Amino acid sequence: MAPKIEIRSLYKSFGPKKVLNGIDLDIGVQESVVIIGGSGTGKSVLLKCILGLLQPDSGSIRIDGQEVTTMSRHERQQIMRKFGMLFQGGALFDSLPVWENVAFGPIQADGMARSEAKKIALAKLAAVGLNAEVAELSPAELSGGMQKRVSLARAIAREPEIIFFDEPTTGLDPIMSDVINDLIVKSVKGLGATAVSITHDMISARKIADRIAMIFGGKIIWQGATGEIDRSGNPHVDQFIHGRAEGPIQMQVRRL
Repeated sequence: MAPKIEIRSLYKSFGPKKVLNGIDLDIGVQESVVIIGGSGTGKSVLLKCILGLLQPDSGSIRIDGQEVTTMSRHERQQIMRKFGMLFQGGALFDSLPVWENVAFGPIQADGMARSEAKKIALAKLAAVGLNAEVAELSPAELSGGMQKRVSLARAIAREPEIIFFDEPTTGLDPIMSDVINDLIVKSVKGLGATAVSITHDMISARKIADRIAMIFGGKIIWQGATGEIDRSGNPHVDQFIHGRAEGPIQMQVRRL
C-alpha cells in the first residue's frame, strides 16, 4: 500500500541556517508516527512544510500520491480538508464559547448551519469526556487540561484523514498528560486516521506512536517501531530518550 504521506529530499533554510537538510520519511495509512528531537532541530518546520504553512526550498511532499509543494491555492484547500490539527498552546478563540471553537471548521470552512454544527460539537466534546455544560463556557473558564480536550475535539470535528499533534502534552501535569495521550489514541483509532505528532515528551511518544523517527542535524537519523527505540544502537537516540547531559548531542548555552 502506498504511504499516506511521502517525504523525499526535503530541504529548508532560513538565511545561512539549514534547518531541514534532506528529510526522507514515509507515513503509512492509519499509522501514528511521532517525530522526536531537541529544540531547534526542525520538528516544527517539518510539520509546517507538510501543512503548507512553509514552502520548502526543494524536495517532495506527496499526500495520497499528490505532490503538494507545487499545488495551486485551490488544490491546496482541497488537501487541507483532510487535515485536523491540535496546536501546542491549544489556540482556542477566547471570544467564542467552547462549542463554537469546536464547530469553527464545520461552520467557517464547510458552511454548515450553526444548529447542525453545534450537534457535531457536542458529540465531539462528549467523545473527549466533556459535557454539554462545558460547551457554553468560554475557554478562559477552563483548566489547561480541559482546554487541551477542547482543542482535541476541534481537531476531530471534521473527521479528518490526517491529524497533526504539536507537543500535545506541553504544560500538563503527568496525570492529565496520560489522559490526553489516551484520548489521542482513542480518537485516532476511532476515526481510522493517520497521525503525525512532534514532541520531546518520551512518555507521550511511547504511548501514542506506532513508529518513532528522530531528527538531528536536519535529517532523520533513526526510525523504527516504538518498541525498538530502547535498542536503537544510535548514541544520539539513546542520549535523547534517557535525557542525559553527556553524549554526542551538545546543548548550546549562551554565556551572559
